[in-house]
Amino acid sequence: MHFTRPRELVIAGLIGLLVVYLLFQVAYGSFPQLPVFVGATLFVLALIELVQAFSVRARIRDGRLRNAISVARTVALAKASSLAGSAMLGAWIGSAVYLLPRRTELTAAANDFRSSLVGAISAAALIAAALWLEHCCRAPETRDQDRPPASTG
Repeated sequence: MHFTRPRELVIAGLIGLLVVYLLFQVAYGSFPQLPVFVGATLFVLALIELVQAFSVRARIRDGRLRNAISVARTVALAKASSLAGSAMLGAWIGSAVYLLPRRTELTAAANDFRSSLVGAISAAALIAAALWLEHCCRAPETRDQDRPPASTG
């Protein structure tokens, strides 16, 4: 498994944006109103991953890491979260792009636009926390003074 590449995040975001924008174009009138904090669950996930990042980082630096499989699972979680966060950021941006010109005409669009903003901010926080978690799972680089002396023979 490789670490998350920016192009993967961009592609996921563009897919989310396109799908939601087209969905709003076709069926916005039949949607129920979006609760303002519907996207805030992504922010809660971001906070959890942020705490986990600092925990993993401390265990790796202190040498208290006993199970490398748990780090591999954490990297998989971080990668999945960053991709999901990117798709959701695209989706929230797609909804905001659709709703922005309609805010003055429709009260529902104005309310849903606020939900889109909360969701987009929460998705961006999830992406940042997931990328930080992924970074914290990297093996520390060995410095010259940490390397054993080369044997001459």
